[in-house]
Amino acid sequence: MSLPMDGSVPKTSPHDDNAAKSHTELSQTFIRGMAVLKLFDATRTHLSLADVARLSGLDRAVARRLTLTLEHLGYLKRDSRVFSLTPKVLVLAGGFLQGHQFGTVVQPVLETHSRDLGESISLAMIDEQDAVYVAQAMSGRNRVSFGFTLGSRLPLLQTAIGRALLSIADPAFVENATTSAPVEAFTKASIVDRSQLATRIQEAQDLGYALVTSEFEAGVTGMAMPVHAASGAIMAIGISAIQQKFTDDKHEQSLEVLRDCSRALASAT
Repeated sequence: MSLPMDGSVPKTSPHDDNAAKSHTELSQTFIRGMAVLKLFDATRTHLSLADVARLSGLDRAVARRLTLTLEHLGYLKRDSRVFSLTPKVLVLAGGFLQGHQFGTVVQPVLETHSRDLGESISLAMIDEQDAVYVAQAMSGRNRVSFGFTLGSRLPLLQTAIGRALLSIADPAFVENATTSAPVEAFTKASIVDRSQLATRIQEAQDLGYALVTSEFEAGVTGMAMPVHAASGAIMAIGISAIQQKFTDDKHEQSLEVLRDCSRALASAT
């Protein structure tokens, strides 16, 4: 199975050789349309045309045309004066997942190790400056997912799975992320100093895994490990558990199962 390398290089910058190509080759209308589609998320499920214009910063006439076009294509539906996403948006993700055999190759591996550990295991990849869940196995003994599902986006710098991803990412990308990726005080324990965050990423690289407690969610411990995929794709697997459950025995058991899972995924991907 061949997976894309999207997460292994920095986001395109004006100084990048590829970016130096004429931007006349890019469709600005398409870019704006995708930006409108991305406005809809877990906190903004229903938006009016005025909302779309305000949030996107587009001229109201442009925002109207783009929104109505997305409605015409079936990606948005209208209820009175507000718009919301339709299930058709899943077709975009489905093409990626099916094309790379996530259901037939990756999912069985995650399911097996999730049952062994008794915890939900998630697989993430890098998208711009976020970690994005692309696969997930829910344990029958512990079906708590802390509200995260496929497509959920987590900060790279302040989560275990984000740091695990950065521990094997291209050094130039890591430097760029460390200096420019968003940093937020999610909890009292959140690290917001960028030099300290860089140290934590280095620690994850040295240890081979990342451990974060209460930095992203109060009272929750996250453990994550990179997957050294043969294809070179940047991936990581991770679990989350209530802090009190993360005893020394649980720590060692989790490391052992995640290592086995990582090896199995690496050979399959």
